[in-house]
Amino acid sequence: MDLEEHRRENEEEDGTEATKYKGFNLSFYSHHLRNRLAALFPLSFHDSSKFLSKFSSLCFQTGRHVFFPRRRRKAYLPLPLPLPSNTLDSSVVRTESSRVYDVLEDIMGHIFIHLHNIQDHLQFWQPLIEASNARKLYFMIFERGPHAFLGGTAQMLRQSIVDGWSMQHLSQFASAYISERTVILSNLRRAIATFLAEVYMEVDRCGEQLVENPKKSFPPLLAIINHLFSNLEASIGHLHAIRQTGSSVEGSYSFPLVFEKSPKVNQEGSQWTNCEISDAINVIYKNLEKLDSYISVMVSKHQKPSKLSQYWIRHTCCVVGLSFCSLWLLRHSRLMGSPDIDNWIREAKDSTISFFNDHVEQPLLSIRDELFDTFRKRHKGVMEVEEVQLTANSLHRMLLDFSEQTKAQKFPEHASDQEMLEIVMDRYEKELMHPIQNLLKGELAHALLIQVQKLKLDIETAMLELDQILKANEINFAILAALPAFFLSLMLLMLLRAWFKQDTRAEGRGRIAQHQRRLLLVEIEKGIVQYQTCVNQGLEKDSQCMFGLVLHCLDRLFHAVEGHAKATGEWQWLRQDIIDLGKPRLQTEYKLIVISRMERGGDIFLSCEVV
Repeated sequence: MDLEEHRRENEEEDGTEATKYKGFNLSFYSHHLRNRLAALFPLSFHDSSKFLSKFSSLCFQTGRHVFFPRRRRKAYLPLPLPLPSNTLDSSVVRTESSRVYDVLEDIMGHIFIHLHNIQDHLQFWQPLIEASNARKLYFMIFERGPHAFLGGTAQMLRQSIVDGWSMQHLSQFASAYISERTVILSNLRRAIATFLAEVYMEVDRCGEQLVENPKKSFPPLLAIINHLFSNLEASIGHLHAIRQTGSSVEGSYSFPLVFEKSPKVNQEGSQWTNCEISDAINVIYKNLEKLDSYISVMVSKHQKPSKLSQYWIRHTCCVVGLSFCSLWLLRHSRLMGSPDIDNWIREAKDSTISFFNDHVEQPLLSIRDELFDTFRKRHKGVMEVEEVQLTANSLHRMLLDFSEQTKAQKFPEHASDQEMLEIVMDRYEKELMHPIQNLLKGELAHALLIQVQKLKLDIETAMLELDQILKANEINFAILAALPAFFLSLMLLMLLRAWFKQDTRAEGRGRIAQHQRRLLLVEIEKGIVQYQTCVNQGLEKDSQCMFGLVLHCLDRLFHAVEGHAKATGEWQWLRQDIIDLGKPRLQTEYKLIVISRMERGGDIFLSCEVV
């Protein structure tokens, strides 16, 4: 009997495990399909995901131990958790720690995405608040799209007819329009930043316990996070109370944010069961999904106009111009029986070919031929060494004969030309005393011929040296002839490089991107100082909000410098410095020292280099 009962219990357990496995597969594929649809149609994700959410909720009813799978995403600011130590049950610790990391990193990733999205829209609205009334009116009329342009114009005409023309009324309406969006987005950012700071501080407070004994310390942390969701619900809920009469945003507060509550668990016990932990994790992921839906709707209703809406007048003019050009081309095309376009194309083709031949091909061929001719004719010159040597030998023989006749003695074959030339000059000076007589009977004519030969040798020697100089610089002249084409190619490459690297974000590689990274450091430094000031004044909520904004800036910096720091070999110490800046229990003085060291030592922050 006992064996039969034991068999039935095993069968029930196997059935339960199979049901859990099926529930996990259904949940995984339903969420995968929803994420794919969200990536393809981000604007209609909230409406199109209702059916999939219902389908996913049915999947959760099939197994209690199923929770949302993690989504692939980029790397965010690391959690303030140390690495697990090598213990005997290290495999169990790593398994539990990986689950802890998965849940916490998913929470941080969702919050960082929302903060980045809200901050992007706030950076557009905040400068408009401080702008002049003329700039606000220009935005309201010309930078919100054609529908807003027509509606605003009609409203202005109705207002001018009823109450008369009043620029003050229009300015007040524009200021209220911009201020409402700024206030809503600022409150959302404050609530989410506070939630982020509270979660991060709780993780930092129990970090070592989460790594050493995650099975015992993770359940209390889940309970705290669920309580923080309740605080976030209360902080966002006051947005419904600040709605003004005649709001320019329709349906902004049509549905409140209501998170699911975690089931009541006996927290006095020593340990939660796996079922209770899975239920708490499921509640967290469902709350994250509700938060995603709520924030996406709120931000979409208060977001900045798209680029197409901001520059719709420019785009409209371009479309009108293209339409006129199309009509003009159609009038001169074959469709209307006109050969004008064919003739223009033929003339343009001939002109292009002629320009290419005259200004590109022929100069390049000339340079090529010049270079090859330089090397082919390098052995040929105006004066050769053999010719100069023949002239020198002839002069030597003439000097030797003259010296032997004059001195009446035998000179050696290797006698110095300089000595014999002195004999010739002495005799020449004596012969010049009686030039006519010595020209006919003396040695004057012989001496003159020797001097002519000497002059010929000097000229040939000079020409030989000049020819050698020209040969040595022929390649330089050829390079100078090719320099214009080289500089033209270099300019084209620089223009292409500037076009490819026109990314001005902090993740870019130009000087502007480098300046953005330095501004991020400045923003982090200001945030740390403001956080410490709020702590000293006892402003708990303000300090938590400021700390959350600092974490958001650190996440942006982490993502901006990761690729560059890995390429330059600075990533190891730079990553640790960014993590240290996010530790709430670290002294502010030390954080400021770290920021100063990053500015001085990091090549990716130096303004004198282009990364």
